[in-house]
Amino acid sequence: MKWIVLAIALVVVPYTAITLHYRKPGKAFEPYRDLKKQANVHRLLSAGFHRATLTAERPADLFPSLPSGSAKAATTVITGGLPAILAESLIEVPNLPVTVGSVQAPASINALLPSVIEFTASLSDKKDTLHSAHLYSKDSELYLLVHFEHLAGELQSRSRDNVVRLTIPGGTLQPGSYAITLVAAKQSQSWHLEVK
Repeated sequence: MKWIVLAIALVVVPYTAITLHYRKPGKAFEPYRDLKKQANVHRLLSAGFHRATLTAERPADLFPSLPSGSAKAATTVITGGLPAILAESLIEVPNLPVTVGSVQAPASINALLPSVIEFTASLSDKKDTLHSAHLYSKDSELYLLVHFEHLAGELQSRSRDNVVRLTIPGGTLQPGSYAITLVAAKQSQSWHLEVK
């Protein structure tokens, strides 16, 4: 019995020391996930898109006032679904809200400062929760895609309607005039944005 314990100790201790010394810092390589992300980025760049990660949160205070000197953007309801060019470029389509309701967004922003957009989203299921958001840009077109993930187990929200706050980091957009589409599965919203 003692020989087995001694043999295990003689193998495990050096193995652990070598593994800790030569291990790559950070997370391990996950072939399927990492290669899919690389392919997604390659296809987006080939189609002329740039992607920025946005801060997405469910705020406690609903629809605060816009910054001083900012006018609210006039939004237009349009048919939902991913635009064809973006749908062809994305390998994994995010779980979008069913509809986008009221939107509070500035009509013009400073290119160097962060910008906040708030909207109400109707979800297909009470078990969906906010996961992430990305801004896809191509020329003067901007597409906001908000991804909701499905929760496992018994946990669910009280309502299918959620208020979402997106923050576009400063320096993400170059000065110019843009058409923004906040994409949903059935009913999206669109408006114009001036970046100064």
